[in-house]
Amino acid sequence: MIAIKRILGLVFILLLIAGTYAWLPASPLPKSAIDRIIVIKSQHRMMLMNQKQTVKTFTISLGRGSIAPKTSEGDHRTPEGNYTIDWRNPQSRFHLSIHISYPNAQDRQRAREAGFAPGGDIMIHGLHHQLGWIGRFQRWVDWTDGCIAVTNSEMDQIWNAVPDGTPIEIRP
Repeated sequence: MIAIKRILGLVFILLLIAGTYAWLPASPLPKSAIDRIIVIKSQHRMMLMNQKQTVKTFTISLGRGSIAPKTSEGDHRTPEGNYTIDWRNPQSRFHLSIHISYPNAQDRQRAREAGFAPGGDIMIHGLHHQLGWIGRFQRWVDWTDGCIAVTNSEMDQIWNAVPDGTPIEIRP
């Protein structure tokens, strides 16, 4: 019984420490221009690139519909392919969001051939306004409807560093 109490106490302390770090702002991005974003879904990683050099890497959450590529509207999956950051929403229900140009022509064709709507509204975004306190804990599970999620402080950095028109490649 004493061993269980010690283990629970240790787990509690570790959660407190992790929670403290969840509130800390992410380190600022260098002032270099971001010219490409690469997402590797299997690694839950998003890299902001400048001239083939990684400027910053983020741990991300993805769509809750599995790691498989998006095939249709409502499947809760994150797409795979080459897209562009094409607009942003400062009034998002999440802490800022930037839009990924999904579906592209190949996605529309594939969905049409399968008899499905391809879906849309795929974004990179922070946490819901009332859940920002979760911070880095959001990374423990894929929870989005097909979007790419980061912490709110990370989203602030991405919002400021990534211009509209930036190519984004989403890999398996």
